[in-house]
Amino acid sequence: MPAKSKAQQMAAGAALSAKRGEKKKSELKGASKEMVESMTEKELEELASTKRKGKPQHASKS
Repeated sequence: MPAKSKAQQMAAGAALSAKRGEKKKSELKGASKEMVESMTEKELEELASTKRKGKPQHASKS
């Protein structure tokens, strides 16, 4: 499942870092805090590895 925006991709990267123990979970905010609890490492990897080219900064709310 590819990320829909740059913000989503970056949040997944932060959550993945915390899941791997490279970053403290207490340092996370917002979506990344929820992602680390609700997603597997593989799911986070897929989101975080999405190419950024052509992605909007934030996904539209439609």
